[in-house]
Amino acid sequence: MVHAREFTDPACPFAFSAEPAIWRLQWLYGPGFEWEKRMIVLSESPADYDRRGFTVERQSEGLKMLQAQYGMPIDWRLRPRMTATIHACRAVVATRLHAPEREWRILRAFRVRHMAGETIDEQATIDAAARDAGIEPRDLRRWVDEPATEQALHEDMRAARRPSSASLALIHKLASTDDGGRRYTCPSFEFTGPDGRRIDIPGFQPVEVYEAAIANLEPELARRPAPESADQVLSWAEVPLATVEVAAVMGIEPAEARAQLARVASETPVGPDGYWSLPAAARNVAA
Repeated sequence: MVHAREFTDPACPFAFSAEPAIWRLQWLYGPGFEWEKRMIVLSESPADYDRRGFTVERQSEGLKMLQAQYGMPIDWRLRPRMTATIHACRAVVATRLHAPEREWRILRAFRVRHMAGETIDEQATIDAAARDAGIEPRDLRRWVDEPATEQALHEDMRAARRPSSASLALIHKLASTDDGGRRYTCPSFEFTGPDGRRIDIPGFQPVEVYEAAIANLEPELARRPAPESADQVLSWAEVPLATVEVAAVMGIEPAEARAQLARVASETPVGPDGYWSLPAAARNVAA
């Protein structure tokens, strides 16, 4: 077993662009790979971005660049305003405490909705993300108000603002904090092997970096063979996937993945790409 502690945020476009790598790791190592997610909280208020001089125009330019470079479905048109991320982070933490099996689902829902242009600090969007994850919105509202949720959220934030000495050696992969310190950027990982050895990887990295770290920590960890088809990947994932995500899992080029997907799945467009889903009958057959 290799344990992965991931520092992330629902609104970070780099974390979103790393989703293909994460899906690939999940496919390759399956039950031999244990995930733990920690919320960084990039902003507690839209005013946080104003203080840094980060505008919706700069955001749009950055989203457009990342979409072109990494291929994930991002609508990079101008947003009405910047979005605080703490509310979505709190919802993810609350789900972790009450329905841990759905934590990844609500985090994914927030990411997908934010990159499609929705404001994830509004209650209507939070409720919609809860429904995407199979959670009753009224339950989630109750969970986020609990003192234990707030305590766990601030524990996440503190951990994200205490990068390891190894990560500090790669200080260009960290971000500055208002108090003059440093914090992890999204996504950052702390990989721990079965013997307790740890490899820390701050900031956005190619998937090969993660695979090399895992091989060093546990060289006997079995790697699952590549999937046989695109529909097998969609059935396994249980949620709609982007073209580049399917391509990463299969180890093929996005153009080839798109050609396979077009024969078996339907696409919901977002930005220049979109998300692929199997018809219900095909999901059952692929499973």
